[in-house]
Amino acid sequence: MDKLDHIFELQKGFQEKLKRERELDYKPEEWIQKQTLAMISELAELLEEVNFKWWKNPHELNAHNIHEELSDILHFFISMCLESGMTADDLYNVYVGKNKENHARQDGTSQKHGYETGLKA
Repeated sequence: MDKLDHIFELQKGFQEKLKRERELDYKPEEWIQKQTLAMISELAELLEEVNFKWWKNPHELNAHNIHEELSDILHFFISMCLESGMTADDLYNVYVGKNKENHARQDGTSQKHGYETGLKA
């Protein structure tokens, strides 16, 4: 099984269990709002792990903790994908298309303006 498909499958199972056992009955847009807030919280925890506070003495980076926070963020992201009806294939296809557009923007070949750097590859 494809790894991204497997991640989606695992998250779907967890999400269904969570909804059932905690009796959560939110509309998809409410679920996405809650997941977005949870992701913001996890992003803040990631920031703490990577010494973003320039006014504090830095602590030694802990790769395990950083990876855990990134995994937490991915959980919430995949949950939002599922709530919006997006599959692993959909995410892959949208990502590939957007990646191509991002390159075009940086190369100055996009139909969208405002990204030109004046540099040629």
